Amino acid sequence: MPFCRPLRPSRSARLLASAALAGVLALTAAGCSMTSKRGGDDVTGSIGSSSGAPVAPRSEAEWRRSLEVWGDRYKRNPGDVESAINYARALRATGQRAQAVAVLEQTSMRSPNSMALSGAYGRALADAGQYAQALEALGKAHTPDNPDWRILNAQGAVLDQMGRHAEAQKHYTAALKIMPDEPSVLSNLAMSYVLMKDLKSAEDTLRRAVSQPSASPKVRQNLALVVGLQGRFDEAEKIAAAELPPSEAEANVTYLRQMLAQQGDWKKKGGKPMVQRPDTGT
Repeated sequence: MPFCRPLRPSRSARLLASAALAGVLALTAAGCSMTSKRGGDDVTGSIGSSSGAPVAPRSEAEWRRSLEVWGDRYKRNPGDVESAINYARALRATGQRAQAVAVLEQTSMRSPNSMALSGAYGRALADAGQYAQALEALGKAHTPDNPDWRILNAQGAVLDQMGRHAEAQKHYTAALKIMPDEPSVLSNLAMSYVLMKDLKSAEDTLRRAVSQPSASPKVRQNLALVVGLQGRFDEAEKIAAAELPPSEAEANVTYLRQMLAQQGDWKKKGGKPMVQRPDTGT
């Protein structure tokens, strides 16, 4: 991918790099998405521990340690749902998408009624570009009378990747009824608006997301991109550099300029802006 460079950019610069890929809704390269030095911002969700408490890996080394630990548990007992889910998460985080699908497929055959497993399987399929199968699996991960906002968000993300934006937005709206002002859902909704060329709605939605205490740096970078796409470059640069050390702020602004330069005259050509793929979670 064009912005995954061997120059060891800062974490926040890598977040910006993932926000404008060469192709609408292209999958994020593993090297751009798995490393975070301050709390796993690049990988939403968490990896479970043996005690059941969530533990979010914060670096590539931690993800690879998780890969080793859960991989060993999975190999000892391929039918164990917890091991399969966490092993697949680590595989996805380290770029091994096809293997994550294979692991969850095998365990799903043993535990076809596990909603947690169906959710993980659906996300892995989406990562691998198997969108129709992903929707089918995600549909088994919750029920109409007891919907899960995370699954609704993931279903919306898959629908967006299939170009079914109006349907996707209905899923995001449903998720927000359950979890109002959830930044990850608002960010996905905003990116859906971008793909429909409704930049004003996208900006309003991202500003709402950024105002939430739990918003990740990725949400702010999406806002910077959307503001820049509207031609307000100085404002976009200020957003990209906000609340960062000088070195990271400079890197963020540099990447933002590169991304906006790549957008070109997409409005005149009738094409779609190049944005980060909607996030299905982990």
